[in-house]
Amino acid sequence: MRAIVFNGETAEIRDDVEVRKPGPNEVLVRVVAAGVCHSDISVVDGTIPWPAPSVMGHEGAGVVEAIGDNVSRVKVGDHIVIGTVANCGICDRCNAGHPTWCKQSIGNRTEPFTVGGVPGGNFAATSSFAEMTIIKEVQAVPIDKEVPLTSACLIACGVVTGVGSVFNRANVQPGDVTAVFGAGGVGLSVIQALRIKAAGLIIAVDTLASKGKLALELGATHFIDASKEDAVQRIRELAPFSADNAEGPFKAGGANWTFECVGHPAVTGSAVESLDWGGTCVQVGVPAPGVTYAVPITHLTQVDRSIVGSRAGGVRAQKDIPVIVDMYKKGLLDLDRMVSKTYPMEDFFKVVDDMHEGKLARGVLTF
Repeated sequence: MRAIVFNGETAEIRDDVEVRKPGPNEVLVRVVAAGVCHSDISVVDGTIPWPAPSVMGHEGAGVVEAIGDNVSRVKVGDHIVIGTVANCGICDRCNAGHPTWCKQSIGNRTEPFTVGGVPGGNFAATSSFAEMTIIKEVQAVPIDKEVPLTSACLIACGVVTGVGSVFNRANVQPGDVTAVFGAGGVGLSVIQALRIKAAGLIIAVDTLASKGKLALELGATHFIDASKEDAVQRIRELAPFSADNAEGPFKAGGANWTFECVGHPAVTGSAVESLDWGGTCVQVGVPAPGVTYAVPITHLTQVDRSIVGSRAGGVRAQKDIPVIVDMYKKGLLDLDRMVSKTYPMEDFFKVVDDMHEGKLARGVLTF
């Protein structure tokens, strides 16, 4: 079968990939559509260290082709979104409703593939850049067949990460001042969730002016082109300390909530500096391992600011994905317009080029 494989140096499209049969509690999926996320590119460029050979992709949707023993959640022919967190489902963290805290959901790479006869691993327990893939039953979330799989695939990573960062990792109240740094697929999902939560100001920030139009259409109240103006200063002008001063003591004024969706320490710095007293920065973007960020401690201790992490939006796949699909069907969450363009698998490198040129909210591969 065909798949996009990381060979240790770059990605290559191979037609000599095979996948084994599903074992107990496993599901074989015929992938129909897969979103291309920056995390996929981060494997290729070395930002995320990953063993080779491995079949890439982690944002997918498809049709159940076969099931292993003991599988009861799905049946052959079901349309599913592939959850990226392969938690165990039985530990205390899973049973407390925190599958992203499951210790078995990290570093659980397996080798369900062969690439040219050599054992090949998966990526993020998913490997959606393949015509067929193997996943754990807990990752298979059935959805209505009326939902286009080209839109549904975005839910697997970008949408659950963005929406979950608002619903699961934050406590945004109606009227709150919010700022979203990065208006790609994840940031746009954050923006839509903030709109649903009735945030007062939803300030989108990006260095590409081309991202502004869609961000505003999907719910942002303001857009800041950070390539032309100081985002922190502008946020304080929009939500000032007082009528006379944009900034007060200990940098008072600014946002109640900021969401860093880029994964760059300088952007994290801006997101934290934009906080009002008592504000929280939700760190959503993922930088390279070992990247650090320095913050004035008194700006946290004296005025109760916080920084919290968000792994995949704290997603609880079997609960959150059906809710997201329901919001999509009710018109509350627009997935279709987030799909900028679909591409055949052979055009993977065209998607990457278009991403780097800022042309896409999300590019989707079809199989």
